[in-house]
Amino acid sequence: MESTPPSPEPAPSGKLYLVPAPLDFGCNEPMNLEDSLPWGTLTVASRLQYWVCENAKSIRAYLKRVNEIIPLSSPLQALHIQELPREVHKKGDHNGSFDAHHLLAPAQAGHDMGLVSEAGMPAVADPGSSVVRAAHDLGLEVVPLTGPVSLLLALAASGLNGQNFAFVGYLPQDPTERAQRVRELESLALRTGQTQMFIETPYRNAAMLQTLLQTLQHNTRLALCSGLTLSRASCRSDSVKNWRQKTSPLDNATPAVFALGR
Repeated sequence: MESTPPSPEPAPSGKLYLVPAPLDFGCNEPMNLEDSLPWGTLTVASRLQYWVCENAKSIRAYLKRVNEIIPLSSPLQALHIQELPREVHKKGDHNGSFDAHHLLAPAQAGHDMGLVSEAGMPAVADPGSSVVRAAHDLGLEVVPLTGPVSLLLALAASGLNGQNFAFVGYLPQDPTERAQRVRELESLALRTGQTQMFIETPYRNAAMLQTLLQTLQHNTRLALCSGLTLSRASCRSDSVKNWRQKTSPLDNATPAVFALGR
């Protein structure tokens, strides 16, 4: 009687690497990648051939810069790049409404993949959490790589409470609603000591700062951090009373992080 040959072992699954991007996206001043991204992160980015991203054009520009430091394992034109849907960019994917399982088919077939946003760490203040959740659902290993995260850089430089803090994303665009939200966040910060952090589209920096200075109490501490990791980076923290007597350090072209507390 012939024995049945053993079934072949299934191919091992690939890993999902969370690849940080430099914080100079949209800025006129490019930075040296090696100043903010360690060699190990650049090495992984150079060898990955399968990607999920916000914008294919942006990641190609990023990988072209990586290639100048560590040659890519495949030509840019040969890379497999999938974009997250437009609705994910507009509404985010942190609430679990988008199913990203299909984007990870290459990893299920044994290929390592990269997830990248346009600046900083993917899935932190940027889309990508749906992809990470799907990877966990599929039993894939998720590997975060080292690189700049603007929120933590700003928090560390703010002098505000780093033991208890919250990132609340974007505030409302409507001036009345924005002022009301600022008052809510200030009340929470002063009552609990929890630092409140948020971001804004650069071209609305001036409007955001104006609302903050008009709305916050004079003893509340406000930190403004812009252009992080760039040569013109600025991180300043002071009372609202003193901020009202200063010239704004913000412009409407540079990404900024705002934080308030006591």
